[in-house]
Amino acid sequence: MSAPGVTRADIARSVLFALVFYSVTVLAVIVAPLAAAFGSRTMRTYGSGWIRFHGWCTRVILRIVRRVEGEIPVGPRLYAAKHQSMYETIELVDLLDEPAVLLKQELARIPFWGWAATRWGTIPVDRSGSASALRAMLKAADLAMAEGRSILIFPEGTRVAPGETPPLRAGFAGLYRHLHVDVVPVAIDSGLLWPRNSFVKRAGTITIRFGTPVPAGLLRRDAEVRVHAAINVLETTPAE
Repeated sequence: MSAPGVTRADIARSVLFALVFYSVTVLAVIVAPLAAAFGSRTMRTYGSGWIRFHGWCTRVILRIVRRVEGEIPVGPRLYAAKHQSMYETIELVDLLDEPAVLLKQELARIPFWGWAATRWGTIPVDRSGSASALRAMLKAADLAMAEGRSILIFPEGTRVAPGETPPLRAGFAGLYRHLHVDVVPVAIDSGLLWPRNSFVKRAGTITIRFGTPVPAGLLRRDAEVRVHAAINVLETTPAE
């Protein structure tokens, strides 16, 4: 199903994007084991090339550009971002200098791709909420922070349509308490151009807004309210 207001040009660009981006991605995943054999650093460099390729495809083929607002702090942080499309799962990795990204365990089980993503340094999350799953997530986050990497979480847990503001999942609170670092909320309006259930993407500008950091040490409820409000400030912003 296409998004309202799409044009024939949008459809043509979306078809071309799918052909180019996913064809190259399949080849990149097949070659990934060779890069991984040289260690995690080489694997992350290899992955960065694929991320830049995605950025090129969105800019040149889809004619989608990103507008970054706010300041990105220096040093490792916990980033909590809105999630409306695949776009930000890749573009934020580029902006944040190879953060460790929390992703659903189901994605880590995708043949070849899941293995490559794990070797790159993502953190698979078991959403069963068990104590052992939480401990594994926190241990992986500690290792990433020790390497000087930030942590990126999509705290609402899944992609949502513009206007939807589900509550934050419990995993965010666990990370916030455990890591003792400031949280940087990230608002994104990608769903206005890249709808979650539509093959067709529209040309335009996607805004990524980095909000005021939420300090460590707040009560869980206070931190969640502030982060939830900050990642949803673009919900009424019209697409350009």
